[in-house]
Amino acid sequence: MLSAAAYAGMFVFGIVMALLGAILPLVSQKIDLPLGQAGSLFFAMNLTMLATMLGLGPLMDRFGKKLPLAAGPLLVGIALWGFATAAAYPGLVLAAILLGAGGGALNGGANTLISDLHSDPRRRNAALNLLGMFLGFGALFVPFLIGSLIGAVGLAPILFGAALLAALPGLLAAVLRFPPPKHSEGVAFSEIGRLARHPLVLLFAFLLFFQSGNEFIMGGFISTYLTRELGISIAGASYLLAAYWAALLAARVVSARLLLRVSGSKVVLASAVIAAAGVLLLVAASQTWTAALALLVVGAGFSPIFPTTLGLAGSAFESYSGTVFGILFAVALTGGMSLPWAVGQSAEAWGLRTALCLAAANAGMIALLQTAITRVGRNARTAPSNSRLP
Repeated sequence: MLSAAAYAGMFVFGIVMALLGAILPLVSQKIDLPLGQAGSLFFAMNLTMLATMLGLGPLMDRFGKKLPLAAGPLLVGIALWGFATAAAYPGLVLAAILLGAGGGALNGGANTLISDLHSDPRRRNAALNLLGMFLGFGALFVPFLIGSLIGAVGLAPILFGAALLAALPGLLAAVLRFPPPKHSEGVAFSEIGRLARHPLVLLFAFLLFFQSGNEFIMGGFISTYLTRELGISIAGASYLLAAYWAALLAARVVSARLLLRVSGSKVVLASAVIAAAGVLLLVAASQTWTAALALLVVGAGFSPIFPTTLGLAGSAFESYSGTVFGILFAVALTGGMSLPWAVGQSAEAWGLRTALCLAAANAGMIALLQTAITRVGRNARTAPSNSRLP
């Protein structure tokens, strides 16, 4: 049942991940929204996630994971309601802030809980990829509904229904008994500082900086790219966005099995190379079928990187998983906050096709950082597993 609570929470976080990208073309028709302001919505959402995660990690080590998994869905539901009723840009910003707070709580709570429920490193990697499948289900849910129902009912009823659905997992988490916290006396600031300076933590964190940025870039700008650059209809772009999330979901099913036999570091490295190739194919696309193929490649490439990296970090810092995950998510969300904003600004200056090349460069950085992580882990072996940092 605890796993079910985490899966349900990650489903709602998938809605958070896909929402802005799925609704931006429609919102832009209702409210005059240039690309710069669209990028600022991602900035507001991810800045709130960043602030949430900075405090959430140590708090989970001290108080447990129940509160974020119970409160996060409610905040997301309120945010969806806000997007449905917003009549001007400030209302969209407020909804994005609430979306960021709820998403940050769910992302941190669900991933940390699943990591703590598995002690074997390979099973932890596989379990976190399985958890990521539910992110894919949630991310697939919104664009699929928009593509299927937008002509019949409009955007607002779709968001109202999604808001009610998103709030339900909080009820499940509220009635369950969670494991006791690992450090009921609290985590000292000096300990947090030592963890934040650890070479492996820094390498994991910056790898996730680029991966989080990539996920928000692609999830946020795919629909806009397809409609503006390739002339695809909003419904067609929504289906292609759903195909991207479906590829990400399907690849996590494969990854969950593969990681029981193959090291996580090899999977992350190969996935980064695949993702870079897919992004380059997308920006070169001139026809719908080429873009669709590219999105399937990008989704498959992105799929294992984030959860597998979390699994590697959780195995290296098992006793301080909440605090370390908080640090990793904070840095990752800095990437999710800043890199989509950079794409939005670059798109206004040079066009969205050129701006999306940044995602390919980010994937190259992920490959380099994973190579460094493997080297540091092999040579130094300094990460603690069940003791304080030296």
